[in-house]
Amino acid sequence: MRYLLLSLVAIAGCSRLDQVGRAPEFEPLEGTYQHHALYSSALPEETALNGPSDASSLWTAGQSSLFGDRRAGGRGDILTVVIEIDDKAEISNSTGRSRSGKEKLAIPSLLGIPQRLDTVLPDGATSADAVSTTSSSSYSGNGNVARKEKLMLRVAATVVEELPNGVLRIEGRQEVRVNNELRELLVSGYVRPVDVSRQNEITYDKIAGAQISYGGRGQISDVQQPRYGQQIADAILPF
Repeated sequence: MRYLLLSLVAIAGCSRLDQVGRAPEFEPLEGTYQHHALYSSALPEETALNGPSDASSLWTAGQSSLFGDRRAGGRGDILTVVIEIDDKAEISNSTGRSRSGKEKLAIPSLLGIPQRLDTVLPDGATSADAVSTTSSSSYSGNGNVARKEKLMLRVAATVVEELPNGVLRIEGRQEVRVNNELRELLVSGYVRPVDVSRQNEITYDKIAGAQISYGGRGQISDVQQPRYGQQIADAILPF
């Protein structure tokens, strides 16, 4: 067990040593859903006009025409996701409970039976006060939750899949590196084409199954995280 822990620590340390003195690398786009969607061949576009004049006409039915609909609607199209989160929640609960009870059972006289029992009971014992019980309990609980989140971002996402029911699956990635710190924004989910505005934008609250990740990688983020040894100790120590 000791050698296993030492091996894990060594592997974790080696994975961090290759970043010493270097800025974090960007994640490659090759092999992602965005890459495949953008490089896939588009379906042939059907137009109402057929002939050599289609290329110069302003009235073609394609997206590139003057009055064409430029909203994302198919695999490989790009749209803008607007993330404006300004949430605030406050919850306060208080609970109190108290209960007390007292019972006493005495038989001073019953056909002379208590007096007869007293003759066989040990000294000091009597059946006149047969049973006497008391009980009490109390409980109190308090809870308070306060949360405030504010996030305003815009990111371009790619339609990576068009589902049979017409819903679009989108994925977006944005990475900005400043010195040795990399800021990373990821967004994915499902949208309806009718929810995409004329500006080819969609807000985050219209994305079903939205997964939004905003974070960073680099020297500053690394210092803010506890070391692997401390994380392992927090997970396995029972006290």
